[in-house]
Amino acid sequence: MPFIAAVSKIDLPDKVDQQAVKEQARAMFFVDFPQVDRLIQAFDNTGIVTRNFVKPLSYYAKTTTFKQRNDEYIKLALQYSVEAAEAVIAKADINKEDITDIIFLSTTGLATPSIDALIINQMQLNPQINRTPVWGLGCAGGVSGMAKANMAAKANPDAVVLLVAVELCSLTLIKSDYSKSNFIGSSLFSDGVAACIVKGDNHSQPKPQITFKATSSKLYYDSLEVMGWDFSEDGFKVVFSKDIPTFIHQNINKDIEDFLAKHDLQLGDIKNFIFHPGGTKVLDAYTDALQIEEDFLKNTREVMNDNGNMSSVTVLYVLEKFIATGFEDGYGLMLAMGPGFSSEMVLLDMKN
Repeated sequence: MPFIAAVSKIDLPDKVDQQAVKEQARAMFFVDFPQVDRLIQAFDNTGIVTRNFVKPLSYYAKTTTFKQRNDEYIKLALQYSVEAAEAVIAKADINKEDITDIIFLSTTGLATPSIDALIINQMQLNPQINRTPVWGLGCAGGVSGMAKANMAAKANPDAVVLLVAVELCSLTLIKSDYSKSNFIGSSLFSDGVAACIVKGDNHSQPKPQITFKATSSKLYYDSLEVMGWDFSEDGFKVVFSKDIPTFIHQNINKDIEDFLAKHDLQLGDIKNFIFHPGGTKVLDAYTDALQIEEDFLKNTREVMNDNGNMSSVTVLYVLEKFIATGFEDGYGLMLAMGPGFSSEMVLLDMKN
């Protein structure tokens, strides 16, 4: 089975205290929305201590157009994608010429040619590399991207797959949107960039060994309004429903049990829970639904506390933290939920 050879993440230069973000958001919204104090307390309920931003905090107080923000997205997505790709290539001890496939994930900006083409051009990767740009999976994208990397490496045992995920959520902020969804989004979402190398069977595995065992993808009917974007003249307007924790309570336990049962496993067989955090209420919903006694989401919670919710990228930061700080021998479960409404799972066999 394919395996994960390396994971890298980017520490962006502008990491800001959550209280500083709250103060600027209040000052910014108060000008035209005096009722801001009814909603601004959302910033205190996230558990987030610091947030990753791709620009200095002062940038977001300026009035910018959608085009200006999207131009920044293209420039900075490329810059940090190349940085993350170079880091993971070095960590995996491969040459850039070895890469056979590139998968690029994002939901927070638009580019055609897609960012993967820009990466290939700037890094001078193999011009015949297999390209898969993936857009619109939101928070579920990181796990889905890993499943797609596994699929490419299963199809070609000689494959060396470069997965790059970039989410610059801060550049989607619409200052004139006074909806509750925008306040919740403004209190949670931040920026992140990560890259992974996945290899097929014909390559030797390094230690630690993290091998793909299975994947699962599920779309829930009649839930399109739970999470996503509404597109307007001003850009990406966030849709963020209070029903997300309810969906988790109603579905996730059975979904995990059914997925594991196909591989003769139970929840108790999972030693490493590599979950996308969502937010505090989402983490609480996972805890309540799964009824696991120990703090099984410690790494997930710490990544969110330190960085905020970086959409698809967050779960890859969690994976990187497991690899960097240590994991238990046994099975690992990657899980994230995103627009659709949907869930994505990847089952890993993890050995030190």
